[in-house]
Amino acid sequence: MTVPENIDFFNKFSVAVPSFIRHPTLRKLAERVQHETLNALTSPAMYESGNTSQSTRILDSLYQTPIADASILVAITNERRPKLLLTRRAAHMNSHAGEVSCAGGKHEIGDGNNVVTALREACEETALPPNKVQLLGQLPIQTSKSGMSVRPIVALIAPGLVLVPEVGEISRIFWADLESLVNQPTVEYAVEYKMQEQTATILTPSWQVDGETVWGLTGRVIASLLETGFDRQLEWYYRVENKR
Repeated sequence: MTVPENIDFFNKFSVAVPSFIRHPTLRKLAERVQHETLNALTSPAMYESGNTSQSTRILDSLYQTPIADASILVAITNERRPKLLLTRRAAHMNSHAGEVSCAGGKHEIGDGNNVVTALREACEETALPPNKVQLLGQLPIQTSKSGMSVRPIVALIAPGLVLVPEVGEISRIFWADLESLVNQPTVEYAVEYKMQEQTATILTPSWQVDGETVWGLTGRVIASLLETGFDRQLEWYYRVENKR
């Protein structure tokens, strides 16, 4: 999909107000994510008048955040049984080929902030309209295996949107049931990892979602989301398998 020429379209952000969210699971998540977003960056001195809305404070916090190498959109449907948007990257990609990811990608000059990067990339990869996105906040930064800093932007999206994978980058769009993830046990996943002349087997947690294995950076982002929103503590590890 081609991004609209009027980039200002991406700058008209909408922030979800927790008290207006009908579904308890999403309301709790919104409150927790926004609390963490404000605590991480916002200076209380900026709002001494007490007249600044929560939405404005959230946007200010997002604008204050240093720009990451890449940003991803942790998009969750605003419905009774919320679902998390996931994609599988095309097999021919130079990095993370065939792996499960959230929509997103590298920051480009002109984006201005992490939110624009996440929305622009999500639009390019899945045809997700930015005007169907309500921001909740952000999660702690993650580092990819290539050393890139990645900022997860959490948002609600309208259910039932017709999304289309950009075949040059995405081979599949699918969904994870959010409430199932909160309680679903992880499964240990073995990954073959080549180090110079040797190949090692790395063991790490994963989720099985709709026939796909969710691990790596995407798994860590989901673990961070569940910890922030629902107090689920997960040990995330990478361990070399000892073969005898």
